[in-house]
Amino acid sequence: MSAPSPRAVSVLTARQFAREVLHLNAPLPNVQAAIDHLGYVQIDPINVCGRMHDLILRNRVNAYREGDLMRWLHGPQETPLRPEQRKAFEHHVPETSILVAFPLEAWPHLLATMQRRTKSAGAWSGRLTPREKVLAAHLLAEIAARGPLGSDDFEDDRTARRVWGAAKLVKATLQKLFFHGRLLIAQRVHHRRRYDLPERVLPASILERPVPSPEETRRWLAHLKLRQRRLSALKKTEFQAVADSVQRITISDLPANTRCPPLYCLRGDIPLLEALQAAPLLRDPASSARRPELKLLAPLDPLIYDRRVTSALWDFDYTWEVYTPPAKRVRGYYALPVLAGTDLIGHVDAKAERLERRLRILSRRGRREHPVGSALADFSRWLGLHP
Repeated sequence: MSAPSPRAVSVLTARQFAREVLHLNAPLPNVQAAIDHLGYVQIDPINVCGRMHDLILRNRVNAYREGDLMRWLHGPQETPLRPEQRKAFEHHVPETSILVAFPLEAWPHLLATMQRRTKSAGAWSGRLTPREKVLAAHLLAEIAARGPLGSDDFEDDRTARRVWGAAKLVKATLQKLFFHGRLLIAQRVHHRRRYDLPERVLPASILERPVPSPEETRRWLAHLKLRQRRLSALKKTEFQAVADSVQRITISDLPANTRCPPLYCLRGDIPLLEALQAAPLLRDPASSARRPELKLLAPLDPLIYDRRVTSALWDFDYTWEVYTPPAKRVRGYYALPVLAGTDLIGHVDAKAERLERRLRILSRRGRREHPVGSALADFSRWLGLHP
Protein backbone atom coordinates (compact mmCIF):
# COMPACT_ATOMS: atom_id res chain seq x y z
CA MET A 1 0.00 0.00 0.00
CA SER A 2 1.41 3.40 -0.97
CA ALA A 3 1.10 6.56 1.10
CA PRO A 4 -1.89 8.83 0.35
CA SER A 5 -1.49 12.11 -1.52
CA PRO A 6 0.47 14.79 0.30
CA ARG A 7 -1.48 16.92 2.75
CA ALA A 8 -0.77 20.64 2.51
CA VAL A 9 -0.61 22.61 5.76
CA SER A 10 0.53 26.10 6.62
CA VAL A 11 3.72 26.88 8.49
CA LEU A 12 1.67 28.00 11.49
CA THR A 13 -0.38 24.79 11.54
CA ALA A 14 2.75 22.66 11.23
CA ARG A 15 4.34 24.48 14.15
CA GLN A 16 1.18 24.17 16.24
CA PHE A 17 1.03 20.47 15.39
CA ALA A 18 4.66 19.93 16.37
CA ARG A 19 4.19 21.63 19.73
CA GLU A 20 1.00 19.72 20.49
CA VAL A 21 2.03 16.26 19.33
CA LEU A 22 5.38 16.49 21.14
CA HIS A 23 3.57 17.43 24.37
CA LEU A 24 5.02 20.88 24.78
CA ASN A 25 1.51 22.20 25.41
CA ALA A 26 0.06 19.56 27.73
CA PRO A 27 2.57 17.72 29.96
CA LEU A 28 2.30 13.96 30.30
CA PRO A 29 1.53 12.49 33.74
CA ASN A 30 4.79 10.59 34.24
CA VAL A 31 8.05 9.34 32.71
CA GLN A 32 6.42 6.08 31.59
CA ALA A 33 3.92 7.98 29.45
CA ALA A 34 6.69 10.08 27.90
CA ILE A 35 8.79 7.03 26.96
CA ASP A 36 5.74 5.27 25.54
CA HIS A 37 4.87 8.31 23.42
CA LEU A 38 8.34 9.28 22.20
CA GLY A 39 9.76 5.77 21.80
CA TYR A 40 12.91 6.76 23.70
CA VAL A 41 14.61 9.67 25.47
CA GLN A 42 18.20 10.52 24.59
CA ILE A 43 20.67 10.32 27.48
CA ASP A 44 23.78 12.47 27.75
CA PRO A 45 26.11 12.81 30.75
CA ILE A 46 27.17 16.43 30.19
CA ASN A 47 25.81 18.58 32.99
CA VAL A 48 26.22 22.29 32.34
CA CYS A 49 22.75 23.43 33.37
CA GLY A 50 21.04 20.06 33.70
CA ARG A 51 21.51 16.85 31.74
CA MET A 52 20.03 16.42 28.27
CA HIS A 53 17.42 13.82 29.25
CA ASP A 54 16.26 15.88 32.21
CA LEU A 55 15.95 19.00 30.05
CA ILE A 56 13.92 17.09 27.46
CA LEU A 57 11.53 15.63 30.03
CA ARG A 58 11.25 18.80 32.11
CA ASN A 59 9.04 20.32 29.41
CA ARG A 60 6.94 17.17 28.90
CA VAL A 61 6.32 15.50 32.26
CA ASN A 62 4.22 17.02 35.00
CA ALA A 63 6.25 17.98 38.10
CA TYR A 64 9.43 16.45 36.65
CA ARG A 65 12.53 16.77 38.84
CA GLU A 66 16.20 16.44 37.98
CA GLY A 67 17.17 12.77 38.05
CA ASP A 68 13.63 11.39 37.76
CA LEU A 69 14.46 9.44 34.60
CA MET A 70 17.36 7.60 36.22
CA ARG A 71 15.35 6.90 39.36
CA TRP A 72 12.56 5.49 37.20
CA LEU A 73 14.97 3.45 35.07
CA HIS A 74 17.06 1.91 37.83
CA GLY A 75 15.41 2.55 41.18
CA PRO A 76 17.31 3.78 44.27
CA GLN A 77 21.10 3.87 43.96
CA GLU A 78 21.48 1.46 46.86
CA THR A 79 19.14 -1.23 45.53
CA PRO A 80 18.69 -1.57 41.75
CA LEU A 81 15.37 -2.77 40.44
CA ARG A 82 14.75 -6.46 39.99
CA PRO A 83 14.16 -7.64 36.40
CA GLU A 84 10.42 -8.04 36.91
CA GLN A 85 10.21 -4.43 38.16
CA ARG A 86 11.86 -2.83 35.16
CA LYS A 87 9.89 -0.97 32.52
CA ALA A 88 12.82 0.35 30.46
CA PHE A 89 16.59 0.10 30.01
CA GLU A 90 19.56 2.01 28.63
CA HIS A 91 21.11 1.20 25.27
CA HIS A 92 22.18 2.63 21.94
CA VAL A 93 19.97 3.28 18.94
CA PRO A 94 21.01 0.58 16.42
CA GLU A 95 23.98 1.46 14.21
CA THR A 96 24.66 4.63 16.22
CA SER A 97 26.42 5.70 19.42
CA ILE A 98 23.28 7.50 20.67
CA LEU A 99 22.51 6.31 24.21
CA VAL A 100 18.82 6.37 25.10
CA ALA A 101 16.24 5.09 27.55
CA PHE A 102 14.23 2.44 25.66
CA PRO A 103 10.99 0.69 26.60
CA LEU A 104 11.43 -3.05 27.09
CA GLU A 105 9.94 -4.02 23.72
CA ALA A 106 12.93 -2.43 21.95
CA TRP A 107 15.31 -5.19 23.11
CA PRO A 108 14.82 -7.75 20.30
CA HIS A 109 15.39 -5.08 17.66
CA LEU A 110 18.86 -4.33 19.08
CA LEU A 111 20.17 -7.88 18.92
CA ALA A 112 21.27 -7.95 15.27
CA THR A 113 23.33 -4.78 15.68
CA MET A 114 24.88 -6.13 18.87
CA GLN A 115 25.94 -9.28 17.04
CA ARG A 116 27.44 -7.32 14.14
CA ARG A 117 29.46 -5.20 16.54
CA THR A 118 31.19 -8.27 17.96
CA LYS A 119 32.75 -8.84 14.51
CA SER A 120 33.28 -5.29 13.30
CA ALA A 121 36.28 -2.99 13.51
CA GLY A 122 36.04 -0.15 15.97
CA ALA A 123 38.04 0.71 19.05
CA TRP A 124 34.99 1.83 21.03
CA SER A 125 32.28 -0.69 20.15
CA GLY A 126 33.80 -3.29 17.82
CA ARG A 127 35.28 -6.73 18.41
CA LEU A 128 37.39 -7.38 21.47
CA THR A 129 41.15 -7.26 21.11
CA PRO A 130 43.16 -10.27 22.39
CA ARG A 131 43.93 -8.63 25.72
CA GLU A 132 40.33 -7.37 26.01
CA LYS A 133 39.09 -10.96 25.53
CA VAL A 134 41.23 -12.12 28.45
CA LEU A 135 40.08 -9.23 30.62
CA ALA A 136 36.43 -9.68 29.56
CA ALA A 137 36.39 -13.23 30.92
CA HIS A 138 37.59 -11.92 34.28
CA LEU A 139 35.13 -9.02 34.34
CA LEU A 140 32.15 -11.23 33.49
CA ALA A 141 33.14 -13.78 36.15
CA GLU A 142 33.49 -11.10 38.82
CA ILE A 143 30.16 -9.49 37.95
CA ALA A 144 28.45 -12.90 37.93
CA ALA A 145 29.83 -13.57 41.41
CA ARG A 146 29.57 -10.13 43.00
CA GLY A 147 26.66 -8.39 41.27
CA PRO A 148 26.64 -4.95 39.60
CA LEU A 149 30.12 -3.44 39.24
CA GLY A 150 31.67 -0.42 37.56
CA SER A 151 35.13 0.28 36.22
CA ASP A 152 36.25 1.71 39.59
CA ASP A 153 35.62 -1.65 41.25
CA PHE A 154 38.55 -3.26 39.43
CA GLU A 155 42.22 -2.64 40.19
CA ASP A 156 43.72 -2.46 36.75
CA ASP A 157 45.59 0.64 35.61
CA ARG A 158 46.21 -0.42 32.04
CA THR A 159 45.21 2.13 29.40
CA ALA A 160 43.05 1.30 26.42
CA ARG A 161 44.50 1.84 22.96
CA ARG A 162 42.85 3.55 20.00
CA VAL A 163 39.86 4.66 22.06
CA TRP A 164 38.31 8.11 21.60
CA GLY A 165 39.37 10.07 24.66
CA ALA A 166 41.47 8.77 27.53
CA ALA A 167 40.11 5.54 29.02
CA LYS A 168 41.30 2.70 31.18
CA LEU A 169 41.29 -0.76 29.64
CA VAL A 170 38.67 -1.93 32.16
CA LYS A 171 36.29 0.89 31.25
CA ALA A 172 36.75 0.36 27.50
CA THR A 173 36.21 -3.41 27.82
CA LEU A 174 33.08 -2.99 29.92
CA GLN A 175 31.80 -0.51 27.33
CA LYS A 176 32.36 -3.02 24.52
CA LEU A 177 30.60 -5.77 26.46
CA PHE A 178 27.71 -3.36 26.87
CA PHE A 179 27.64 -2.56 23.14
CA HIS A 180 27.64 -6.32 22.47
CA GLY A 181 24.72 -6.97 24.83
CA ARG A 182 26.74 -9.16 27.20
CA LEU A 183 26.35 -6.62 29.99
CA LEU A 184 23.68 -4.02 30.70
CA ILE A 185 23.59 -0.94 32.91
CA ALA A 186 21.93 -2.13 36.10
CA GLN A 187 22.24 1.07 38.12
CA ARG A 188 24.03 4.38 38.31
CA VAL A 189 25.79 5.47 41.47
CA HIS A 190 26.44 9.23 41.37
CA HIS A 191 25.75 8.95 37.64
CA ARG A 192 28.51 6.35 37.11
CA ARG A 193 27.54 3.11 35.40
CA ARG A 194 27.39 -0.22 37.20
CA TYR A 195 26.95 -3.21 34.91
CA ASP A 196 25.30 -6.58 35.43
CA LEU A 197 24.40 -9.61 33.36
CA PRO A 198 21.36 -9.14 31.09
CA GLU A 199 19.38 -11.87 32.85
CA ARG A 200 19.69 -9.91 36.11
CA VAL A 201 18.52 -6.67 34.49
CA LEU A 202 15.74 -7.51 32.01
CA PRO A 203 12.75 -9.81 32.52
CA ALA A 204 13.16 -13.31 31.11
CA SER A 205 10.05 -12.80 28.96
CA ILE A 206 11.89 -9.99 27.11
CA LEU A 207 15.20 -11.83 26.74
CA GLU A 208 13.43 -14.88 25.32
CA ARG A 209 11.73 -13.01 22.50
CA PRO A 210 12.85 -14.11 19.02
CA VAL A 211 15.11 -11.94 16.90
CA PRO A 212 12.94 -9.99 14.43
CA SER A 213 13.56 -10.20 10.71
CA PRO A 214 15.65 -7.41 9.13
CA GLU A 215 12.48 -6.06 7.53
CA GLU A 216 10.68 -5.93 10.88
CA THR A 217 13.56 -4.06 12.48
CA ARG A 218 13.81 -1.58 9.58
CA ARG A 219 10.12 -0.85 10.02
CA TRP A 220 10.51 -0.51 13.77
CA LEU A 221 13.41 1.93 13.35
CA ALA A 222 11.50 4.11 10.89
CA HIS A 223 8.50 4.18 13.21
CA LEU A 224 10.83 4.98 16.10
CA LYS A 225 12.15 8.04 14.26
CA LEU A 226 8.60 9.24 13.60
CA ARG A 227 7.50 8.62 17.19
CA GLN A 228 10.49 10.61 18.43
CA ARG A 229 10.06 13.65 16.15
CA ARG A 230 6.41 13.23 14.96
CA LEU A 231 7.01 15.51 11.95
CA SER A 232 10.13 14.21 10.28
CA ALA A 233 12.08 13.77 7.09
CA LEU A 234 12.57 10.14 6.03
CA LYS A 235 15.19 8.48 3.89
CA LYS A 236 13.93 6.52 0.89
CA THR A 237 14.49 3.17 2.62
CA GLU A 238 12.75 4.43 5.77
CA PHE A 239 9.71 5.54 3.79
CA GLN A 240 9.54 2.20 1.98
CA ALA A 241 9.48 0.41 5.35
CA VAL A 242 6.50 2.40 6.68
CA ALA A 243 4.69 3.64 3.56
CA ASP A 244 1.39 2.12 4.73
CA SER A 245 1.39 4.00 8.04
CA VAL A 246 2.60 7.51 7.25
CA GLN A 247 1.21 10.70 5.76
CA ARG A 248 3.29 12.99 3.53
CA ILE A 249 3.08 16.64 4.62
CA THR A 250 3.85 19.66 2.47
CA ILE A 251 4.18 23.18 3.82
CA SER A 252 2.06 25.44 1.63
CA ASP A 253 3.39 28.88 2.46
CA LEU A 254 7.14 28.58 2.83
CA PRO A 255 9.15 31.33 1.11
CA ALA A 256 10.15 30.35 -2.41
CA ASN A 257 13.85 30.19 -1.54
CA THR A 258 13.35 27.92 1.49
CA ARG A 259 14.41 24.33 0.98
CA CYS A 260 12.48 21.90 3.14
CA PRO A 261 12.98 18.13 2.96
CA PRO A 262 9.87 15.97 2.42
CA LEU A 263 8.09 15.63 5.76
CA TYR A 264 5.99 12.78 7.14
CA CYS A 265 3.85 12.12 10.18
CA LEU A 266 2.23 8.97 11.51
CA ARG A 267 -1.30 8.38 10.27
CA GLY A 268 -2.34 7.99 13.88
CA ASP A 269 -1.48 11.68 14.38
CA ILE A 270 -3.65 12.88 11.48
CA PRO A 271 -6.78 13.52 13.63
CA LEU A 272 -4.81 16.11 15.60
CA LEU A 273 -3.58 17.71 12.39
CA GLU A 274 -7.12 17.79 11.01
CA ALA A 275 -8.42 19.38 14.19
CA LEU A 276 -5.82 22.13 13.97
CA GLN A 277 -6.67 22.75 10.32
CA ALA A 278 -10.42 22.80 10.98
CA ALA A 279 -10.24 25.22 13.90
CA PRO A 280 -10.05 28.92 13.08
CA LEU A 281 -6.36 29.73 13.14
CA LEU A 282 -5.73 32.15 15.93
CA ARG A 283 -3.12 34.81 15.54
CA ASP A 284 0.35 33.53 16.12
CA PRO A 285 0.69 33.60 19.93
CA ALA A 286 4.23 34.84 19.53
CA SER A 287 2.90 38.11 18.14
CA SER A 288 -0.30 38.47 20.20
CA ALA A 289 -0.88 41.00 22.94
CA ARG A 290 -0.75 38.22 25.51
CA ARG A 291 2.81 37.02 25.79
CA PRO A 292 3.18 33.25 25.43
CA GLU A 293 4.94 31.19 28.06
CA LEU A 294 8.60 30.80 27.14
CA LYS A 295 10.20 27.37 27.15
CA LEU A 296 13.93 26.71 27.30
CA LEU A 297 14.48 23.67 25.08
CA ALA A 298 17.17 21.03 25.41
CA PRO A 299 19.90 21.31 22.74
CA LEU A 300 18.79 17.94 21.32
CA ASP A 301 15.07 18.36 21.91
CA PRO A 302 12.95 16.33 19.45
CA LEU A 303 11.35 19.56 18.21
CA ILE A 304 14.68 20.83 16.84
CA TYR A 305 16.70 17.64 16.41
CA ASP A 306 16.78 17.75 12.60
CA ARG A 307 18.65 20.92 11.74
CA ARG A 308 17.28 21.03 8.18
CA VAL A 309 13.67 20.86 9.38
CA THR A 310 14.29 23.40 12.14
CA SER A 311 15.78 25.82 9.64
CA ALA A 312 13.00 25.40 7.05
CA LEU A 313 9.95 25.12 9.29
CA TRP A 314 10.97 27.33 12.19
CA ASP A 315 13.32 29.72 10.37
CA PHE A 316 15.90 29.00 13.06
CA ASP A 317 19.46 27.86 12.35
CA TYR A 318 20.72 25.96 15.35
CA THR A 319 23.65 23.65 16.02
CA TRP A 320 24.58 22.06 19.33
CA GLU A 321 28.07 23.48 19.72
CA VAL A 322 29.50 21.26 22.47
CA TYR A 323 31.93 19.73 19.95
CA THR A 324 32.49 22.95 17.98
CA PRO A 325 35.88 24.63 18.57
CA PRO A 326 35.34 27.66 20.84
CA ALA A 327 36.46 30.16 18.20
CA LYS A 328 33.79 28.89 15.79
CA ARG A 329 30.84 28.85 18.20
CA VAL A 330 27.92 31.10 17.31
CA ARG A 331 25.54 30.61 20.25
CA GLY A 332 27.69 28.96 22.93
CA TYR A 333 28.82 25.66 24.40
CA TYR A 334 25.41 24.60 25.75
CA ALA A 335 22.94 27.14 24.36
CA LEU A 336 19.26 26.41 25.04
CA PRO A 337 16.85 27.50 22.26
CA VAL A 338 13.95 29.64 23.48
CA LEU A 339 10.44 28.73 22.26
CA ALA A 340 7.72 31.40 22.42
CA GLY A 341 4.38 30.16 21.14
CA THR A 342 5.03 29.10 17.57
CA ASP A 343 8.33 30.95 17.25
CA LEU A 344 11.89 30.09 18.17
CA ILE A 345 13.08 33.50 19.25
CA GLY A 346 16.69 33.01 20.31
CA HIS A 347 18.82 31.22 22.87
CA VAL A 348 20.23 31.34 26.38
CA ASP A 349 23.69 29.93 27.08
CA ALA A 350 23.63 29.26 30.81
CA LYS A 351 25.87 27.53 33.34
CA ALA A 352 24.71 26.27 36.72
CA GLU A 353 27.17 27.31 39.41
CA ARG A 354 26.16 24.64 41.90
CA LEU A 355 28.48 25.70 44.72
CA GLU A 356 27.36 29.31 44.50
CA ARG A 357 23.76 28.22 43.83
CA ARG A 358 23.27 30.60 40.96
CA LEU A 359 22.66 30.41 37.23
CA ARG A 360 25.30 32.28 35.27
CA ILE A 361 24.22 33.59 31.86
CA LEU A 362 27.12 33.42 29.41
CA SER A 363 25.18 34.78 26.45
CA ARG A 364 21.63 35.34 25.33
CA ARG A 365 19.88 36.41 22.18
CA GLY A 366 16.19 37.00 21.66
CA ARG A 367 13.47 39.51 20.93
CA ARG A 368 12.80 42.51 23.08
CA GLU A 369 9.08 41.79 23.21
CA HIS A 370 9.79 38.41 24.84
CA PRO A 371 11.90 39.00 27.97
CA VAL A 372 13.28 35.74 29.32
CA GLY A 373 13.63 36.80 32.95
CA SER A 374 10.68 34.82 34.31
CA ALA A 375 11.66 31.71 32.33
CA LEU A 376 15.19 31.90 33.71
CA ALA A 377 13.86 32.35 37.25
CA ASP A 378 11.70 29.23 36.86
CA PHE A 379 14.64 27.34 35.37
CA SER A 380 16.91 28.36 38.26
CA ARG A 381 14.38 27.16 40.82
CA TRP A 382 14.04 23.85 38.97
CA LEU A 383 17.82 23.42 39.21
CA GLY A 384 17.70 24.21 42.92
CA LEU A 385 19.49 27.52 42.44
CA HIS A 386 18.65 31.05 43.52
CA PRO A 387 16.38 32.71 40.94
